[in-house]
Formats: sequence, structure tokens, C-alpha cells
Amino acid sequence: MRQLNVGNIRFGDKNPLVLIAGPCVIESEGSCLEAARKIKGIAAASGVPFIFKSSFDKANRLSVDSYRGPGLNKGLAILKKVKQQLKIPILSDVHCAKDMATAAKVLDIIQIPAFLCRQTDIVLAAAKTGKVVNIKKGQFLAPWDILPIIKKVESAGNKKILITERGVSFGYNNLVTDYRSLAIMREFGYPIIYDATHSVQLPGGKGACSGGQSEFVAGLSRAAVAFGCDGLFLEVHIDPKNAFCDGANMINFKELESLLKQIKKIERAL
Repeated sequence: MRQLNVGNIRFGDKNPLVLIAGPCVIESEGSCLEAARKIKGIAAASGVPFIFKSSFDKANRLSVDSYRGPGLNKGLAILKKVKQQLKIPILSDVHCAKDMATAAKVLDIIQIPAFLCRQTDIVLAAAKTGKVVNIKKGQFLAPWDILPIIKKVESAGNKKILITERGVSFGYNNLVTDYRSLAIMREFGYPIIYDATHSVQLPGGKGACSGGQSEFVAGLSRAAVAFGCDGLFLEVHIDPKNAFCDGANMINFKELESLLKQIKKIERAL
């Protein structure tokens, strides 16, 4: 497997599991900085390398009334402040090809949203920035369907790729994890991330917005690490019940702390 570097953090090969975590969306500058600072401390205490994530614009909300975030310019300014003050790498999702160049000035990892992973113009625009590209496997794809998307990124001369599993559609308003996909996609030669919080999402489960089953996040995470992955993607919030979006599938800081301790024990056992 190809080793991938993001600053001084290394993915893949025999490197330690990496944590990608943060709130679903930027709610305010203060809350974003607080979350990043708290997660950084928890990760450091557990000996887990940490990359902060949060969205500046969730353009794929089901309802027009759903909160999307502060937008491109304001959101990137907040993420830049997090990056500079806390000295941590930043990941965020970008939903428009025209925004890639601007986002690349701040982001260390550009994430292709699951719903957009087959959109060639978006994938190529991300690849051409030269940044690390995290491809979220669409919940409508088989694991082997990710290979042509990898080839799109490679066609732009970019081999800095992460692949993220986030569950697959299982009937209406439900997702299920097939852990075989972690091994299948790993054969393509790039580090594999497991997104435990979106894997417990219930898309459209509340009618105009998604529901979730956060009580299963820890168990699915432990299973993914035991099965074999290179990183965990977790949405974390100080108060998930009052989060602006995706609260039903996020975990809080206390749950994160407990989970990371368990994860390290599994790593040592392996």
C-alpha cells in the first residue's frame, strides 16, 4: 500500500490509525475552535494523530430550510484560523468545481462528498489542486465501483488519495456497513478510512432531514479497526442533541475519549 503524508501525519502501511474528526458543519468561529482544541487534546492523550474536519457549506441538504453553514469565504477563514492557531491539518468537503482553487489555499485534504463522487468535473478539479483527495464512496456504489473514480484522480497526475467507506443503502432511510469493502478497496493501493458516524445515519429518516443511531458508532468503529482500516472519520459535537445538523449520528467529547482508548487497545492487540 502507498503511504500518504499529510504534514507530519502518515496514513497507510504500518502507521498508527489516524483520527479525522470534528462537527458536521461550522456553526460559529468560537464553537469550531473549541471543538478542534478539545478533540486535539483528547487525541493527543490517546496517542492518536488528528486531522480536524468541518464543512463550510453543506450543499446537499434535503430541505431548503436546513442549515448549510457560513459559506465558502467565511467558512474557510474560520478553518484557516483553526489551522494556524492549533497547528493541525484541515479537511473539508467541496461541492462545486469552481470553489476548488479557493478551498485548496486553506485545506490540506479536499473531500469529495459521497453524493458527488461520480461527478467527473468535481473529482478532476480536486485532483488538479495537487492536494490530498478523500473520496467518499457513495452509498449507492459497490466497493469495486470506486476504482474508476480513483483512475479519474490519477489521470490528473495526483496519487495522493484516501478512500472512505460510509455505509451502503439498505432499503429506504437506512444504511448498513459491509466490512468486506474495507479489504476490497484496500487492494487498490490507497489508505482506507471508515466513517462510523455517517454509517449510522438514517437518510431522510425524519422526513425533511436525516435521523441517526449514534449508539452504534462505537461498536462499528471497533469492528472496523479490528477488521483493518487506516483511519476513523467521526463527527463530534459538544452537544449533539442541539447541533445544527446531523446531531442524531454524532458523538460527544466524552464518548470520543472512551472510544479512542478502546481503539488503541485493539491496535495493540493486532
